Amino acid sequence: MTRIRVAGIAGALALLAFAAWGGEYGTADWLTIRRQLGDERAAVAGLRVELDSLSKLARDLETNPAVQERVAREQFGLIRDGEVLYRVVPR
Repeated sequence: MTRIRVAGIAGALALLAFAAWGGEYGTADWLTIRRQLGDERAAVAGLRVELDSLSKLARDLETNPAVQERVAREQFGLIRDGEVLYRVVPR
């Protein structure tokens, strides 16, 4: 092989490597962005599940008397007539 042919092959390989891995949006950047896209899609799916459960809780708080009573008892310490409330306070 002549020097010119070797230089041409080396140049072609260098250009091919730069096209694949170099530049602002090379293959490495593309692979990183694809991984991040998958992570973000998983996060969005998790948030949708959480949103659905919070929407159900909000609907139950507005319409379901049993849920309203449970929340009133647990969060606000409300009791019915004739009941006695005991609070355990740590030292």
